[in-house]
Amino acid sequence: MQLHYHRSGQGRPLVILHGLFGTWENLGASVKALAEDWDVIAPDLRNHGRSEHSDEHSYPLMAADLAELLDDLELETVSILGHSMGGKVAMEFALTYPARVEKLIVVDIAPVQYPAHHTEVFAGISAIDLKNIKSRSDADRQLSERVESPGVRAFLLKNLYRDEGSFRWRANFTTLERKYAQIAAAPVTGHFPGPTLFIKGANSNYLLNEYQQAVAERFSKVQLKIINDAGHWPHAEKPETFLRLVTRFLES
Repeated sequence: MQLHYHRSGQGRPLVILHGLFGTWENLGASVKALAEDWDVIAPDLRNHGRSEHSDEHSYPLMAADLAELLDDLELETVSILGHSMGGKVAMEFALTYPARVEKLIVVDIAPVQYPAHHTEVFAGISAIDLKNIKSRSDADRQLSERVESPGVRAFLLKNLYRDEGSFRWRANFTTLERKYAQIAAAPVTGHFPGPTLFIKGANSNYLLNEYQQAVAERFSKVQLKIINDAGHWPHAEKPETFLRLVTRFLES
């Protein structure tokens, strides 16, 4: 698996991992800001963005993909920041290769299995007639029949692109839907002894008090920071607060 990645900045290496249906560009503002002081490596995870598609999708595989990328870049030890699904990949990597992680930042996700809650998204994506749509607006109108939120639709439609006059998806929605149970799953059990920061959006229900035991079982040096007036995308909703917390943790 050859991952497409963006690399910028200089300093100690910092890997940034995006969430489900996203690409590295979804954290582009954070990448740009952190690259002022860090060597930032931001890959597209398998079945996302410009990385290769596969019939398989799981956290052990994505952690192995990242290990292969770091080997190719001759980076033995890195810090990692991961959001949502990317946060689970970051946890999987830290638990599987603890000696390779200096510091770990997990954004608005817990090491637990979540119930399925993207059913309408997959149904809406499947309902879009790529062969006959003439514009992104056509796709948005069709998607709106299943996905009410304009913001979520705009996020999903960033995956839409033209190739030789035809619309195509960058994300491999077919595999992602078929392997959704693995996406909802908890990362591997184990222990990461290094410094770990969990960041929660106060209005989000992804990182709840009832998940504290699952966190404590895997991570011993844990900090939790809550960003008020933010939901599941605190890096986009409260970027200054988010970057302040991340920078303070990485530099401490």
